[in-house]
Amino acid sequence: MILRSSAPAWALACTLLAAACSSPQSTEQTGPVAPPAPLLPVPSEAQQNWHEMELNAFIHFTTNTFTDKEWGYGDEDPSIFNPTDIDVTQWITTLKDAGFKGVILTCKHHDGFALWPSQYTEHDIASSPFQGGNGDLVKAVSEACRAQGLKFGVYLSPWDRNRADYGQPSYVEYYRNQLREIFNNYGPVFEMWFDGANGGDGYYGGAREKRNIDRQTYYDWPTTIQLVRDLQPEPQVLFFSDAGPDIRWVGNERGVAGETNWNTISNDTLYAGKAGVEDLLATGSPDGTKWIPAEVDVSIRPGWFYHASEDGKVKTPQQLFDIYLSSVGRGSNLLLNVPPDRRGRIHENDVAALKGWRKLLDSTFATNLAEGAEITADAYRGQADAYAAGQVLDDDPETYWATDDSVTTGALTITLPNAAPLHYLELQEYIPLGQRVASFAVEAWQEGAWQPVAEASTIGYKRILPLGGITTDKLRVTIREAQACPTVSHLAIY
Repeated sequence: MILRSSAPAWALACTLLAAACSSPQSTEQTGPVAPPAPLLPVPSEAQQNWHEMELNAFIHFTTNTFTDKEWGYGDEDPSIFNPTDIDVTQWITTLKDAGFKGVILTCKHHDGFALWPSQYTEHDIASSPFQGGNGDLVKAVSEACRAQGLKFGVYLSPWDRNRADYGQPSYVEYYRNQLREIFNNYGPVFEMWFDGANGGDGYYGGAREKRNIDRQTYYDWPTTIQLVRDLQPEPQVLFFSDAGPDIRWVGNERGVAGETNWNTISNDTLYAGKAGVEDLLATGSPDGTKWIPAEVDVSIRPGWFYHASEDGKVKTPQQLFDIYLSSVGRGSNLLLNVPPDRRGRIHENDVAALKGWRKLLDSTFATNLAEGAEITADAYRGQADAYAAGQVLDDDPETYWATDDSVTTGALTITLPNAAPLHYLELQEYIPLGQRVASFAVEAWQEGAWQPVAEASTIGYKRILPLGGITTDKLRVTIREAQACPTVSHLAIY
């Protein structure tokens, strides 16, 4: 029995609808073949939508941009914030052209400077000379995102090195008041980002001291998160932090997800300082009790904020392409930071890198050689057409190849119209029924025999495997191990 607890109604509904709308069942059956039961946990509808976004952008822009720091101390004079030629539309257009689906803005970093006019502090954009004290970058970015069809997300640092009462209960209420301002005035928000940096030395209203807090209890996160959910019940806000509850950190800032990457994990085991936590964040756990996928955050530059000294250190299109393969290509979403410069524009070097990256992606994945190919499976569920091998080639995300419940291995054989150099194999599981595959292998038909080409562990929402340019007209993908009968929804060859 693989149904460990009841599945979300939407997942069951999608599964039953897919089965009902697929090709007629085999005449060998006396009735429709039931779909596999969900292998829990499964993604919520909001998490499923997040998976489908794949690429999101981070924007770090605040007083640090003008002090040349990464972490402001909290004693910055707001008058230093004064971009000379700001163009928020340029930010969002550049990011959209690069293929990003959402943008997360650092509305407040550790220095406490708010990029919107907050009624709860004077350490904000209203105290700066920017637009005569009438500027509101949170509003400008949120409106630009909506105008360009991108989703808008926010980063609001829980740590505040400016506030005199940081570490006291009154600060938690201050933080919640700022959340109320954000969600009442600038929503809807698709993702709320909580940083792992909390507590340390700071200005703290002139105290200039070090303050430590109990990260597990001080903020009373359950109450804070529920506050936000009440402010924006729909669409559902997804919360990112080291341990979720909706999206987890991948454990590094290099742009690399685990070669093994389970979307499931037990987040009550994840606290900073725990031995092996970064490896666990990168790989997840096959027996995890919650669906908390990993997000890969990395900057296009060495730093998170703009520094003129790094203009020659922007990641190349090839480096960004490699990061795409080690993030999206391993079943995670990529959150790439692109920081505006002191003018208030994305620098020309960053723009050029993003354009080159987009060109690489588009050219590499332009032609799916599996279109028009023949495909067979050594077994499929109930011998019903609804679960036959052809379902992985039909470009319908709601159909999938599946085996009988008792069968947790299986092979798909793809025969191309002509032999060609093959560089990448792309696979996707039908994750509304859970993540299942734990090991698979790829072979190519050469010189009258099957030759091993690649192997990997998990698939998840998406897996892209390099094939090394091997020339063949036939590939075989063998599921070696799965936690339940495999459900593969998509296969492409490039």
